[in-house]
Amino acid sequence: MKQLIIALLLLSGVGLTACSPSSSSTHAVRIRWSSDPQNLDPLATLTANSNALQANNLLYCSLLTVDPKKQTYVPWLAEALPTVKRQDSFTFLSYRLRKAAVWDDGRPVQGADVLFTLKLMNLPGLPNEAARAKFGFIQDVQIDTADYQNFTFLCKGRSLEYVLSSGDFPILPEHALDPQRQLRSFSLRAVQALSEHESAANPVLAALVQRYSAAQLSRNPSRLPGCTAYNLTAWQSGRYLTFQRKANWWGHKIKPIPPQLQANPQSIDFQIIPDNATSLLALRRGDIDIYPMLPAKDFNRLKQSEESQRLAFYTSDSYDMVALGFNTSHPALQDRYTRQALSHLVNVTSLIQGSQQGMAYPSVGLINPHDQRYYNDSLAPVAYAPNRTVALLQQAGWRKQSDNSWVRRSKPGESDQRLSLTISYRINEPAFEAAALQFRTAAGALGIPVQLQPTEATLMSSKLRKGNVDVYLRMLYGNPFNFNFAAILHSRSIGLGNYSRFGTAASDQLIDAIAQEEDSTRKAVLLRRFQKLMQQESPLVVLYFMRNRLAAAKHLAQLNVSGLKPYYYVTTIISKTDPSN
Repeated sequence: MKQLIIALLLLSGVGLTACSPSSSSTHAVRIRWSSDPQNLDPLATLTANSNALQANNLLYCSLLTVDPKKQTYVPWLAEALPTVKRQDSFTFLSYRLRKAAVWDDGRPVQGADVLFTLKLMNLPGLPNEAARAKFGFIQDVQIDTADYQNFTFLCKGRSLEYVLSSGDFPILPEHALDPQRQLRSFSLRAVQALSEHESAANPVLAALVQRYSAAQLSRNPSRLPGCTAYNLTAWQSGRYLTFQRKANWWGHKIKPIPPQLQANPQSIDFQIIPDNATSLLALRRGDIDIYPMLPAKDFNRLKQSEESQRLAFYTSDSYDMVALGFNTSHPALQDRYTRQALSHLVNVTSLIQGSQQGMAYPSVGLINPHDQRYYNDSLAPVAYAPNRTVALLQQAGWRKQSDNSWVRRSKPGESDQRLSLTISYRINEPAFEAAALQFRTAAGALGIPVQLQPTEATLMSSKLRKGNVDVYLRMLYGNPFNFNFAAILHSRSIGLGNYSRFGTAASDQLIDAIAQEEDSTRKAVLLRRFQKLMQQESPLVVLYFMRNRLAAAKHLAQLNVSGLKPYYYVTTIISKTDPSN
Protein backbone atom coordinates (compact mmCIF):
# COMPACT_ATOMS: atom_id res chain seq x y z
CA MET A 1 0.00 0.00 0.00
CA LYS A 2 2.81 2.40 0.84
CA GLN A 3 4.37 1.87 -2.61
CA LEU A 4 0.98 2.55 -4.21
CA ILE A 5 0.63 5.81 -2.28
CA ILE A 6 4.11 6.89 -3.37
CA ALA A 7 3.29 6.14 -7.00
CA LEU A 8 0.05 8.11 -6.81
CA LEU A 9 1.83 11.05 -5.23
CA LEU A 10 4.43 10.89 -7.96
CA LEU A 11 1.86 11.05 -10.73
CA SER A 12 -0.59 13.48 -9.17
CA GLY A 13 2.06 15.62 -7.57
CA VAL A 14 2.06 18.26 -4.92
CA GLY A 15 1.54 21.62 -6.62
CA LEU A 16 3.89 24.49 -5.97
CA THR A 17 2.31 27.50 -4.39
CA ALA A 18 1.89 30.64 -6.43
CA CYS A 19 2.22 33.03 -3.55
CA SER A 20 4.56 35.99 -3.55
CA PRO A 21 8.06 35.44 -2.17
CA SER A 22 7.25 38.07 0.44
CA SER A 23 5.23 35.40 2.20
CA SER A 24 8.33 33.37 3.03
CA SER A 25 10.33 33.62 6.23
CA THR A 26 11.38 37.09 7.36
CA HIS A 27 14.85 35.59 7.67
CA ALA A 28 15.04 34.52 4.03
CA VAL A 29 18.25 35.03 2.10
CA ARG A 30 17.19 36.87 -1.07
CA ILE A 31 19.41 36.42 -4.12
CA ARG A 32 19.29 37.95 -7.59
CA TRP A 33 19.10 35.67 -10.59
CA SER A 34 19.21 37.14 -14.08
CA SER A 35 17.13 34.39 -15.69
CA ASP A 36 14.70 31.58 -14.93
CA PRO A 37 16.16 28.09 -14.44
CA GLN A 38 13.67 26.82 -17.06
CA ASN A 39 14.22 23.11 -16.44
CA LEU A 40 14.83 21.33 -13.12
CA ASP A 41 14.82 17.79 -14.49
CA PRO A 42 17.73 16.11 -12.64
CA LEU A 43 18.67 14.04 -15.71
CA ALA A 44 19.05 17.21 -17.78
CA THR A 45 21.33 19.02 -15.33
CA LEU A 46 24.34 18.96 -17.67
CA THR A 47 22.46 20.84 -20.40
CA ALA A 48 20.51 23.16 -18.11
CA ASN A 49 21.57 26.70 -17.31
CA SER A 50 23.67 27.56 -14.27
CA ASN A 51 20.66 28.65 -12.21
CA ALA A 52 19.03 25.26 -12.75
CA LEU A 53 22.23 23.61 -11.56
CA GLN A 54 22.21 25.69 -8.38
CA ALA A 55 18.53 24.91 -7.77
CA ASN A 56 19.07 21.18 -8.33
CA ASN A 57 21.89 21.21 -5.79
CA LEU A 58 19.29 22.30 -3.24
CA LEU A 59 16.93 19.51 -4.30
CA TYR A 60 19.16 16.50 -4.98
CA CYS A 61 22.30 15.16 -3.34
CA SER A 62 25.24 13.68 -5.20
CA LEU A 63 27.91 11.45 -3.73
CA LEU A 64 30.43 14.30 -3.78
CA THR A 65 30.16 18.06 -3.98
CA VAL A 66 32.54 20.97 -4.30
CA ASP A 67 33.90 22.95 -1.38
CA PRO A 68 34.14 26.37 -3.10
CA LYS A 69 36.56 27.79 -0.55
CA LYS A 70 39.06 24.95 -0.89
CA GLN A 71 38.17 24.46 -4.57
CA THR A 72 38.14 20.71 -4.21
CA TYR A 73 35.63 17.88 -4.04
CA VAL A 74 34.37 16.74 -0.64
CA PRO A 75 32.01 13.92 0.37
CA TRP A 76 28.29 14.74 0.44
CA LEU A 77 26.10 11.62 0.41
CA ALA A 78 29.26 9.57 0.63
CA GLU A 79 31.16 9.24 3.90
CA ALA A 80 34.49 9.92 2.20
CA LEU A 81 36.14 10.23 -1.18
CA PRO A 82 36.21 6.87 -2.96
CA THR A 83 39.03 4.43 -2.50
CA VAL A 84 40.77 3.69 -5.78
CA LYS A 85 42.05 0.43 -7.22
CA ARG A 86 43.38 0.06 -10.76
CA GLN A 87 43.63 -3.23 -12.59
CA ASP A 88 44.62 -3.55 -16.24
CA SER A 89 42.59 -0.93 -18.14
CA PHE A 90 39.93 -0.58 -15.43
CA THR A 91 39.49 1.61 -12.36
CA PHE A 92 37.50 0.44 -9.34
CA LEU A 93 36.05 3.20 -7.14
CA SER A 94 34.55 2.12 -3.82
CA TYR A 95 32.09 4.33 -1.96
CA ARG A 96 30.24 4.12 1.33
CA LEU A 97 27.05 6.14 1.87
CA ARG A 98 26.46 8.02 5.10
CA LYS A 99 24.39 5.87 7.46
CA ALA A 100 22.26 8.87 8.43
CA ALA A 101 21.25 9.63 4.82
CA VAL A 102 17.53 9.09 4.24
CA TRP A 103 14.90 10.15 1.73
CA ASP A 104 12.09 12.49 2.79
CA ASP A 105 9.88 9.47 3.49
CA GLY A 106 12.43 8.03 5.93
CA ARG A 107 13.82 5.27 3.73
CA PRO A 108 17.62 4.94 3.72
CA VAL A 109 19.61 6.00 0.68
CA GLN A 110 21.27 2.82 -0.63
CA GLY A 111 23.59 1.62 -3.34
CA ALA A 112 20.52 0.42 -5.26
CA ASP A 113 19.47 4.07 -5.66
CA VAL A 114 22.87 4.91 -7.14
CA LEU A 115 22.71 2.02 -9.61
CA PHE A 116 19.11 2.86 -10.50
CA THR A 117 20.09 6.49 -11.21
CA LEU A 118 22.90 5.40 -13.51
CA LYS A 119 20.48 3.21 -15.43
CA LEU A 120 18.10 6.16 -15.83
CA MET A 121 21.04 8.25 -17.06
CA ASN A 122 21.54 5.71 -19.86
CA LEU A 123 17.95 4.71 -20.67
CA PRO A 124 16.87 5.82 -24.17
CA GLY A 125 13.76 7.98 -24.22
CA LEU A 126 14.75 10.15 -21.26
CA PRO A 127 16.46 13.60 -21.40
CA ASN A 128 19.86 12.13 -20.60
CA GLU A 129 21.99 12.52 -23.76
CA ALA A 130 24.65 14.68 -22.07
CA ALA A 131 24.72 12.46 -18.98
CA ARG A 132 25.21 9.36 -21.13
CA ALA A 133 28.20 10.98 -22.79
CA LYS A 134 29.80 12.20 -19.56
CA PHE A 135 29.26 9.17 -17.31
CA GLY A 136 29.50 6.37 -19.87
CA PHE A 137 32.83 5.37 -18.35
CA ILE A 138 30.94 3.77 -15.41
CA GLN A 139 30.12 0.30 -16.74
CA ASP A 140 28.94 -1.53 -13.65
CA VAL A 141 28.04 -1.06 -9.98
CA GLN A 142 28.85 -3.85 -7.55
CA ILE A 143 26.71 -3.54 -4.41
CA ASP A 144 27.88 -5.15 -1.17
CA THR A 145 25.20 -7.70 -0.27
CA ALA A 146 26.27 -7.56 3.39
CA ASP A 147 25.85 -3.78 3.54
CA TYR A 148 23.68 -2.08 0.92
CA GLN A 149 25.32 1.28 1.57
CA ASN A 150 28.66 0.01 0.22
CA PHE A 151 29.23 -0.23 -3.52
CA THR A 152 31.98 -0.11 -6.15
CA PHE A 153 32.01 1.47 -9.59
CA LEU A 154 33.70 -0.46 -12.38
CA CYS A 155 35.09 2.20 -14.72
CA LYS A 156 36.57 1.71 -18.17
CA GLY A 157 39.90 3.54 -18.28
CA ARG A 158 42.29 4.93 -15.70
CA SER A 159 41.71 8.69 -15.84
CA LEU A 160 42.51 10.71 -12.72
CA GLU A 161 39.30 12.66 -13.23
CA TYR A 162 37.14 9.56 -12.83
CA VAL A 163 37.78 9.64 -9.07
CA LEU A 164 35.95 12.95 -8.69
CA SER A 165 33.53 13.04 -11.61
CA SER A 166 32.18 9.60 -10.62
CA GLY A 167 30.44 11.24 -7.66
CA ASP A 168 29.09 14.30 -9.45
CA PHE A 169 25.52 13.41 -10.44
CA PRO A 170 22.22 13.69 -8.52
CA ILE A 171 21.00 10.46 -6.89
CA LEU A 172 17.30 9.58 -7.39
CA PRO A 173 15.07 7.28 -5.29
CA GLU A 174 14.45 3.87 -6.85
CA HIS A 175 11.39 3.12 -4.73
CA ALA A 176 9.50 6.20 -5.95
CA LEU A 177 10.12 5.77 -9.67
CA ASP A 178 10.29 1.95 -9.89
CA PRO A 179 8.31 0.61 -6.91
CA GLN A 180 8.27 -2.93 -8.35
CA ARG A 181 12.07 -2.82 -8.90
CA GLN A 182 11.60 -4.01 -12.47
CA LEU A 183 14.68 -2.21 -13.77
CA ARG A 184 16.82 -4.47 -11.58
CA SER A 185 16.40 -7.22 -14.14
CA PHE A 186 18.49 -5.16 -16.59
CA SER A 187 22.21 -4.71 -15.98
CA LEU A 188 23.77 -1.29 -16.43
CA ARG A 189 25.70 -2.51 -19.46
CA ALA A 190 22.50 -3.88 -20.98
CA VAL A 191 20.80 -0.51 -20.58
CA GLN A 192 23.82 1.28 -22.06
CA ALA A 193 23.64 -0.99 -25.13
CA LEU A 194 19.93 -0.33 -25.79
CA SER A 195 18.80 1.49 -28.90
CA GLU A 196 15.86 3.90 -28.89
CA HIS A 197 13.74 1.31 -30.70
CA GLU A 198 14.68 -1.53 -28.33
CA SER A 199 13.82 0.55 -25.29
CA ALA A 200 10.47 1.68 -26.67
CA ALA A 201 9.56 -1.90 -27.65
CA ASN A 202 10.15 -3.28 -24.15
CA PRO A 203 6.97 -2.93 -22.02
CA VAL A 204 8.86 -2.58 -18.72
CA LEU A 205 11.24 0.08 -20.01
CA ALA A 206 8.54 1.94 -21.95
CA ALA A 207 6.37 2.08 -18.82
CA LEU A 208 9.26 3.44 -16.76
CA VAL A 209 9.99 6.14 -19.33
CA GLN A 210 6.29 7.04 -19.34
CA ARG A 211 6.18 7.20 -15.52
CA TYR A 212 9.23 9.42 -15.41
CA SER A 213 7.86 11.72 -18.12
CA ALA A 214 4.45 11.91 -16.44
CA ALA A 215 6.06 13.16 -13.23
CA GLN A 216 7.15 16.32 -15.10
CA LEU A 217 10.11 16.85 -12.80
CA SER A 218 11.34 19.71 -14.94
CA ARG A 219 8.60 21.82 -13.33
CA ASN A 220 7.52 19.75 -10.34
CA PRO A 221 10.54 18.40 -8.42
CA SER A 222 8.43 18.12 -5.25
CA ARG A 223 6.75 15.06 -6.78
CA LEU A 224 9.89 13.08 -5.97
CA PRO A 225 11.23 12.41 -2.47
CA GLY A 226 14.52 14.17 -1.97
CA CYS A 227 17.37 13.78 0.48
CA THR A 228 18.66 17.35 0.72
CA ALA A 229 17.85 20.01 3.33
CA TYR A 230 15.41 22.04 1.22
CA ASN A 231 12.09 21.81 -0.58
CA LEU A 232 11.03 23.99 -3.48
CA THR A 233 7.81 25.57 -2.19
CA ALA A 234 7.10 28.24 -4.81
CA TRP A 235 8.07 28.88 -8.41
CA GLN A 236 6.60 31.56 -10.61
CA SER A 237 8.41 31.55 -13.94
CA GLY A 238 10.33 34.71 -14.63
CA ARG A 239 9.72 36.06 -11.10
CA TYR A 240 11.01 33.94 -8.23
CA LEU A 241 11.75 30.54 -6.68
CA THR A 242 11.48 29.91 -2.94
CA PHE A 243 13.15 27.07 -1.03
CA GLN A 244 12.23 26.21 2.57
CA ARG A 245 14.44 24.30 4.99
CA LYS A 246 13.03 20.94 6.07
CA ALA A 247 12.21 20.54 9.75
CA ASN A 248 14.15 17.32 10.31
CA TRP A 249 17.00 16.95 7.87
CA TRP A 250 19.34 14.02 8.41
CA GLY A 251 22.46 16.11 7.78
CA HIS A 252 22.13 17.93 11.08
CA LYS A 253 22.48 14.66 12.96
CA ILE A 254 26.15 14.50 11.95
CA LYS A 255 28.44 16.20 14.46
CA PRO A 256 30.36 18.32 13.85
CA ILE A 257 28.43 19.41 10.78
CA PRO A 258 30.81 19.85 7.83
CA PRO A 259 30.19 22.89 5.58
CA GLN A 260 28.67 20.80 2.79
CA LEU A 261 25.95 19.51 5.15
CA GLN A 262 25.09 22.84 6.75
CA ALA A 263 21.65 24.28 6.03
CA ASN A 264 21.61 27.59 7.84
CA PRO A 265 19.05 29.76 6.00
CA GLN A 266 15.46 29.03 6.95
CA SER A 267 14.37 30.18 3.51
CA ILE A 268 16.14 30.99 0.25
CA ASP A 269 14.45 33.27 -2.28
CA PHE A 270 15.88 33.56 -5.78
CA GLN A 271 14.40 36.67 -7.34
CA ILE A 272 14.57 36.72 -11.13
CA ILE A 273 15.43 40.22 -12.35
CA PRO A 274 16.81 40.18 -15.92
CA ASP A 275 17.58 43.90 -16.07
CA ASN A 276 20.84 44.97 -14.42
CA ALA A 277 19.64 48.47 -13.55
CA THR A 278 16.52 47.09 -11.86
CA SER A 279 18.66 44.58 -9.96
CA LEU A 280 20.98 47.34 -8.76
CA LEU A 281 18.01 49.37 -7.56
CA ALA A 282 16.64 46.33 -5.70
CA LEU A 283 19.99 45.89 -3.92
CA ARG A 284 20.09 49.56 -2.97
CA ARG A 285 16.54 49.43 -1.61
CA GLY A 286 17.27 46.29 0.40
CA ASP A 287 14.84 44.18 -1.66
CA ILE A 288 17.61 41.63 -2.34
CA ASP A 289 20.53 40.63 -0.14
CA ILE A 290 23.02 39.18 -2.63
CA TYR A 291 23.87 40.35 -6.14
CA PRO A 292 26.52 38.04 -7.68
CA MET A 293 28.68 39.08 -10.63
CA LEU A 294 27.59 42.70 -10.86
CA PRO A 295 28.56 44.58 -14.01
CA ALA A 296 31.98 46.07 -13.29
CA LYS A 297 30.86 49.71 -13.61
CA ASP A 298 27.95 49.18 -11.21
CA PHE A 299 30.21 47.39 -8.74
CA ASN A 300 32.72 50.24 -8.63
CA ARG A 301 30.05 52.95 -8.44
CA LEU A 302 28.21 51.13 -5.67
CA LYS A 303 31.38 50.94 -3.59
CA GLN A 304 31.55 54.75 -3.68
CA SER A 305 27.86 55.31 -2.91
CA GLU A 306 26.07 55.96 0.39
CA GLU A 307 24.57 52.45 0.28
CA SER A 308 28.07 50.99 0.61
CA GLN A 309 27.83 51.46 4.39
CA ARG A 310 25.36 48.58 4.70
CA LEU A 311 26.92 46.38 2.02
CA ALA A 312 29.97 44.13 1.85
CA PHE A 313 31.95 43.80 -1.38
CA TYR A 314 33.85 40.72 -2.53
CA THR A 315 36.15 39.99 -5.46
CA SER A 316 37.97 36.83 -6.50
CA ASP A 317 39.44 35.28 -9.63
CA SER A 318 36.82 33.17 -11.33
CA TYR A 319 36.67 30.40 -13.90
CA ASP A 320 34.02 32.23 -15.93
CA MET A 321 34.95 32.99 -19.53
CA VAL A 322 33.46 35.24 -22.17
CA ALA A 323 33.88 33.42 -25.47
CA LEU A 324 33.30 34.19 -29.14
CA GLY A 325 31.87 31.18 -30.95
CA PHE A 326 31.46 30.30 -34.62
CA ASN A 327 28.86 27.97 -36.07
CA THR A 328 31.21 25.81 -38.12
CA SER A 329 28.29 24.33 -40.09
CA HIS A 330 27.64 27.78 -41.61
CA PRO A 331 29.00 27.75 -45.20
CA ALA A 332 31.07 30.89 -44.65
CA LEU A 333 32.53 29.63 -41.35
CA GLN A 334 33.47 26.06 -42.23
CA ASP A 335 37.17 26.79 -42.81
CA ARG A 336 39.52 27.69 -39.99
CA TYR A 337 41.17 30.63 -41.78
CA THR A 338 37.89 32.56 -41.91
CA ARG A 339 37.29 31.86 -38.23
CA GLN A 340 40.83 32.93 -37.37
CA ALA A 341 40.37 36.09 -39.41
CA LEU A 342 37.18 37.10 -37.63
CA SER A 343 38.67 36.42 -34.19
CA HIS A 344 41.19 39.22 -34.84
CA LEU A 345 38.33 41.76 -34.93
CA VAL A 346 37.89 41.83 -31.15
CA ASN A 347 40.04 44.19 -29.11
CA VAL A 348 40.22 42.20 -25.87
CA THR A 349 42.42 44.74 -24.10
CA SER A 350 39.86 47.47 -24.79
CA LEU A 351 37.00 45.27 -23.58
CA ILE A 352 38.79 44.43 -20.34
CA GLN A 353 39.45 48.09 -19.59
CA GLY A 354 35.99 49.20 -20.72
CA SER A 355 33.15 46.82 -19.87
CA GLN A 356 35.18 44.98 -17.18
CA GLN A 357 36.92 48.00 -15.63
CA GLY A 358 40.16 46.03 -15.57
CA MET A 359 38.61 43.15 -13.60
CA ALA A 360 39.37 40.43 -16.15
CA TYR A 361 42.38 38.88 -17.84
CA PRO A 362 42.98 37.45 -21.34
CA SER A 363 43.66 33.79 -22.09
CA VAL A 364 44.83 31.68 -24.99
CA GLY A 365 41.97 29.25 -24.45
CA LEU A 366 39.84 27.28 -22.04
CA ILE A 367 42.49 26.82 -19.35
CA ASN A 368 42.74 29.56 -16.72
CA PRO A 369 46.03 31.48 -17.12
CA HIS A 370 46.63 31.13 -13.37
CA ASP A 371 46.78 27.34 -13.70
CA GLN A 372 50.52 26.96 -14.21
CA ARG A 373 50.21 23.19 -14.48
CA TYR A 374 48.24 23.15 -17.72
CA TYR A 375 48.15 26.63 -19.27
CA ASN A 376 50.02 26.86 -22.58
CA ASP A 377 52.09 29.98 -22.01
CA SER A 378 54.01 29.41 -25.27
CA LEU A 379 50.94 30.75 -27.10
CA ALA A 380 49.77 34.36 -27.19
CA PRO A 381 46.13 35.45 -26.80
CA VAL A 382 44.47 36.38 -30.08
CA ALA A 383 45.36 40.01 -30.83
CA TYR A 384 43.23 42.75 -32.35
CA ALA A 385 44.68 42.96 -35.87
CA PRO A 386 42.39 44.00 -38.77
CA ASN A 387 45.33 43.75 -41.19
CA ARG A 388 45.76 40.13 -40.16
CA THR A 389 42.03 39.63 -40.76
CA VAL A 390 42.40 40.78 -44.35
CA ALA A 391 45.36 38.47 -44.98
CA LEU A 392 43.60 35.45 -43.50
CA LEU A 393 40.39 36.13 -45.46
CA GLN A 394 42.40 36.17 -48.64
CA GLN A 395 44.08 32.93 -47.60
CA ALA A 396 40.58 31.45 -47.12
CA GLY A 397 39.68 32.36 -50.72
CA TRP A 398 37.71 35.56 -50.08
CA ARG A 399 38.17 38.45 -52.50
CA LYS A 400 37.37 42.11 -51.95
CA GLN A 401 34.90 43.50 -54.50
CA SER A 402 34.57 46.99 -55.93
CA ASP A 403 31.56 47.63 -53.66
CA ASN A 404 33.77 46.83 -50.60
CA SER A 405 32.08 43.45 -49.98
CA TRP A 406 33.81 40.08 -49.69
CA VAL A 407 32.94 37.22 -52.06
CA ARG A 408 34.22 33.66 -52.34
CA ARG A 409 33.78 31.40 -55.33
CA SER A 410 31.65 28.36 -54.63
CA LYS A 411 31.58 24.97 -56.22
CA PRO A 412 30.32 24.72 -59.83
CA GLY A 413 26.55 25.08 -59.91
CA GLU A 414 26.40 26.94 -56.59
CA SER A 415 26.04 30.65 -55.98
CA ASP A 416 29.09 32.58 -54.83
CA GLN A 417 29.31 33.17 -51.07
CA ARG A 418 29.04 36.68 -49.66
CA LEU A 419 30.53 37.32 -46.23
CA SER A 420 27.62 38.72 -44.22
CA LEU A 421 26.98 37.58 -40.66
CA THR A 422 24.82 37.87 -37.59
CA ILE A 423 26.16 37.85 -34.04
CA SER A 424 23.81 36.50 -31.36
CA TYR A 425 24.07 36.99 -27.62
CA ARG A 426 21.97 37.03 -24.45
CA ILE A 427 20.17 40.32 -23.97
CA ASN A 428 20.87 42.63 -20.98
CA GLU A 429 24.46 41.45 -20.66
CA PRO A 430 26.89 44.44 -20.84
CA ALA A 431 29.93 42.25 -21.54
CA PHE A 432 28.22 40.72 -24.59
CA GLU A 433 26.83 44.03 -25.82
CA ALA A 434 30.25 45.69 -25.70
CA ALA A 435 31.97 42.82 -27.54
CA ALA A 436 29.20 42.56 -30.17
CA LEU A 437 29.26 46.29 -30.91
CA GLN A 438 33.04 46.25 -31.19
CA PHE A 439 32.95 43.22 -33.50
CA ARG A 440 30.32 44.83 -35.76
CA THR A 441 32.25 48.10 -35.98
CA ALA A 442 35.57 46.44 -36.81
CA ALA A 443 33.97 44.09 -39.35
CA GLY A 444 32.01 46.92 -40.95
CA ALA A 445 35.20 48.93 -41.43
CA LEU A 446 36.50 46.07 -43.58
CA GLY A 447 33.28 45.71 -45.57
CA ILE A 448 31.79 42.78 -43.62
CA PRO A 449 28.18 43.55 -42.62
CA VAL A 450 27.27 42.18 -39.18
CA GLN A 451 23.75 42.29 -37.75
CA LEU A 452 23.34 42.32 -33.97
CA GLN A 453 20.84 39.81 -32.57
CA PRO A 454 20.37 40.32 -28.81
CA THR A 455 18.15 37.46 -27.68
CA GLU A 456 16.17 36.53 -24.57
CA ALA A 457 17.90 33.79 -22.54
CA THR A 458 15.44 30.95 -23.25
CA LEU A 459 15.36 31.64 -26.98
CA MET A 460 19.13 31.99 -27.05
CA SER A 461 19.59 28.51 -25.61
CA SER A 462 17.23 27.07 -28.22
CA LYS A 463 18.99 28.90 -31.07
CA LEU A 464 22.37 27.60 -29.97
CA ARG A 465 21.21 23.99 -29.68
CA LYS A 466 19.55 24.09 -33.11
CA GLY A 467 22.48 25.81 -34.78
CA ASN A 468 20.40 28.86 -35.76
CA VAL A 469 23.31 31.27 -35.25
CA ASP A 470 26.30 32.48 -37.25
CA VAL A 471 28.62 34.04 -34.68
CA TYR A 472 27.69 34.11 -31.00
CA LEU A 473 28.88 35.24 -27.59
CA ARG A 474 28.43 33.07 -24.55
CA MET A 475 29.65 32.43 -21.02
CA LEU A 476 31.61 29.29 -20.23
CA TYR A 477 32.13 28.07 -16.66
CA GLY A 478 35.29 26.16 -15.88
CA ASN A 479 36.85 24.75 -12.73
CA PRO A 480 40.31 23.74 -11.52
CA PHE A 481 39.78 19.98 -11.38
CA ASN A 482 37.90 18.79 -14.46
CA PHE A 483 39.30 19.02 -17.99
CA ASN A 484 36.79 17.02 -19.98
CA PHE A 485 35.76 19.19 -22.92
CA ALA A 486 33.56 16.59 -24.62
CA ALA A 487 30.33 18.37 -23.67
CA ILE A 488 31.24 21.57 -25.50
CA LEU A 489 33.63 20.53 -28.30
CA HIS A 490 33.27 16.81 -29.08
CA SER A 491 31.39 15.85 -32.25
CA ARG A 492 29.10 13.55 -30.28
CA SER A 493 27.82 16.61 -28.38
CA ILE A 494 26.65 18.48 -31.47
CA GLY A 495 23.02 19.42 -30.88
CA LEU A 496 23.56 19.25 -27.12
CA GLY A 497 26.27 21.46 -25.64
CA ASN A 498 28.60 21.74 -28.64
CA TYR A 499 27.10 24.92 -30.04
CA SER A 500 30.00 25.52 -32.45
CA ARG A 501 29.10 22.19 -34.08
CA PHE A 502 32.83 21.59 -34.43
CA GLY A 503 34.52 18.23 -34.29
CA THR A 504 37.22 16.43 -36.24
CA ALA A 505 38.72 13.00 -35.79
CA ALA A 506 41.88 14.62 -34.41
CA SER A 507 40.11 16.91 -31.95
CA ASP A 508 37.75 14.15 -30.76
CA GLN A 509 40.68 11.81 -30.19
CA LEU A 510 42.58 14.46 -28.24
CA ILE A 511 39.58 15.34 -26.07
CA ASP A 512 39.06 11.65 -25.25
CA ALA A 513 42.77 11.19 -24.49
CA ILE A 514 42.76 14.13 -22.07
CA ALA A 515 39.73 12.77 -20.22
CA GLN A 516 41.28 9.31 -19.90
CA GLU A 517 44.87 10.26 -19.05
CA GLU A 518 45.90 9.22 -15.53
CA ASP A 519 49.37 10.79 -15.41
CA SER A 520 49.42 14.53 -14.64
CA THR A 521 52.60 15.16 -16.63
CA ARG A 522 51.21 13.51 -19.76
CA LYS A 523 47.89 15.28 -19.20
CA ALA A 524 49.75 18.61 -19.21
CA VAL A 525 51.30 17.75 -22.59
CA LEU A 526 47.90 16.81 -24.01
CA LEU A 527 46.21 19.95 -22.66
CA ARG A 528 48.88 22.21 -24.13
CA ARG A 529 48.47 20.45 -27.47
CA PHE A 530 44.70 20.90 -27.16
CA GLN A 531 45.01 24.65 -26.55
CA LYS A 532 47.21 24.99 -29.64
CA LEU A 533 44.78 22.98 -31.77
CA MET A 534 41.81 25.05 -30.62
CA GLN A 535 43.64 28.29 -31.40
CA GLN A 536 44.41 26.96 -34.89
CA GLU A 537 40.86 25.74 -35.55
CA SER A 538 39.16 28.62 -33.68
CA PRO A 539 35.64 27.19 -33.28
CA LEU A 540 35.45 28.83 -29.85
CA VAL A 541 37.73 31.74 -28.93
CA VAL A 542 38.05 32.69 -25.27
CA LEU A 543 38.26 36.48 -24.99
CA TYR A 544 38.93 36.74 -21.26
CA PHE A 545 38.35 35.28 -17.81
CA MET A 546 36.27 37.45 -15.49
CA ARG A 547 36.90 38.37 -11.87
CA ASN A 548 34.00 37.64 -9.55
CA ARG A 549 32.27 40.77 -8.23
CA LEU A 550 29.70 40.21 -5.52
CA ALA A 551 27.83 42.60 -3.23
CA ALA A 552 25.89 41.41 -0.18
CA ALA A 553 24.07 42.87 2.80
CA LYS A 554 26.44 43.25 5.74
CA HIS A 555 24.13 41.35 8.07
CA LEU A 556 25.02 38.16 6.16
CA ALA A 557 28.10 36.13 7.09
CA GLN A 558 29.75 32.87 6.03
CA LEU A 559 29.14 33.40 2.31
CA ASN A 560 32.34 31.48 1.52
CA VAL A 561 32.89 33.58 -1.59
CA SER A 562 34.98 31.89 -4.28
CA GLY A 563 35.73 31.94 -7.98
CA LEU A 564 33.47 28.95 -8.68
CA LYS A 565 29.94 29.65 -9.82
CA PRO A 566 27.61 30.61 -8.16
CA TYR A 567 30.49 32.38 -6.33
CA TYR A 568 29.11 31.78 -2.81
CA TYR A 569 27.90 28.85 -0.70
CA VAL A 570 24.24 29.61 -0.02
CA THR A 571 23.59 26.88 2.57
CA THR A 572 26.37 28.05 4.92
CA ILE A 573 25.13 31.66 5.05
CA ILE A 574 23.99 32.98 8.41
CA SER A 575 22.11 36.18 9.14
CA LYS A 576 23.13 38.20 12.15
CA THR A 577 19.48 39.25 12.50
CA ASP A 578 18.19 35.67 12.62
CA PRO A 579 17.90 34.50 16.26
CA SER A 580 18.12 30.84 15.19
CA ASN A 581 21.76 31.29 14.09
